Amino acid sequence: MLNELDRLPDGLLSLQAHELASALGGPTLIHLQGRQTPALFISILMHGNETTGWEAMRQLLGQYLVGGGNRELPRSLSLFIGNVTAAAEGFRRLDDQPDYNRVWPGGDDHDSPEARMMQQVVDRMAERGIFASVDVHNNTGLNPHYACVNRLDHAFLHLASLFSRTVVYFIRPTGVQSGAMAQLCPAVTLECGKPDQAFGVSHVLEYLDACLHLSAHPEHPVAEHDLDLFHTVAIVKVPDSVSFGFADSSKDVSFSDDLEQLNFRELPRGTVLGCVRTGLGSGLAVYDEQGADVSDRFLQVERGELRLRLPVMPSMITRDCRVIRQDCFCYLMERYNDHLRD
Repeated sequence: MLNELDRLPDGLLSLQAHELASALGGPTLIHLQGRQTPALFISILMHGNETTGWEAMRQLLGQYLVGGGNRELPRSLSLFIGNVTAAAEGFRRLDDQPDYNRVWPGGDDHDSPEARMMQQVVDRMAERGIFASVDVHNNTGLNPHYACVNRLDHAFLHLASLFSRTVVYFIRPTGVQSGAMAQLCPAVTLECGKPDQAFGVSHVLEYLDACLHLSAHPEHPVAEHDLDLFHTVAIVKVPDSVSFGFADSSKDVSFSDDLEQLNFRELPRGTVLGCVRTGLGSGLAVYDEQGADVSDRFLQVERGELRLRLPVMPSMITRDCRVIRQDCFCYLMERYNDHLRD
């Protein structure tokens, strides 16, 4: 069930992310009135262990009258607080839950209670109108701060580059918040590093405050030299039947111990990712934007070593085995700046 409020509950901003479930009871959409309309839509805690968005919102709203501060909110704001039950446990999601950022309209899940709830959020915001949408996330691996878009549109790219010159364009996975909201307004996903980093909170805080003060979206292109644009071409998963670890020769796939260091580095053909037990092929499954298995295009095994067959740039490599099982091992990207000229 979706809770919908028109004010912040008393004391909410004093709570840590793991305390929100007891205070709110479940996912909650909060509408706050500001000087300008339509509202900026912000979603946080789509994954329960990604807490930077909530910490930034606590500080941001505390500056304004709606949260006990002394200034009027410059633009109306609608805040969606997502998976509070997973946040209570410190997990991305609970084992009996779907991923909250895979069940938005546009994905394959239309019937689960969570998918119906996300449709309700989108319908509600469509009725009210939206200026822009921002979905705040963290990484479990070592990654720079960057923004993601689902459309190569001037307004989307300006909104993204306001956060970082590093921008990733993707169309898979589907069922993500930014993809659903892109049907209504310029929409971005923010990737803000690990959740325990103070800089992530301050960076998101400054960005969201800047968005609240925007009066309109620029209509001109982003200057090419102000943007490093990448395109996600494939997602790498570990099949459930394959055991894996890091520097662990007892597993089917033993990834190199330092792979996190390779995120957002352009890797040459032949780069070693780890070792694979004989008879498993690459041991991994690689899917392109259409969902086709393209493992043989990107990976090869030579004398038991798992290597890249093509030069690519990975992102979101993590050592968190639970997250790898629940989501993926990494994404593969290509540089895309040439498309800005089009």
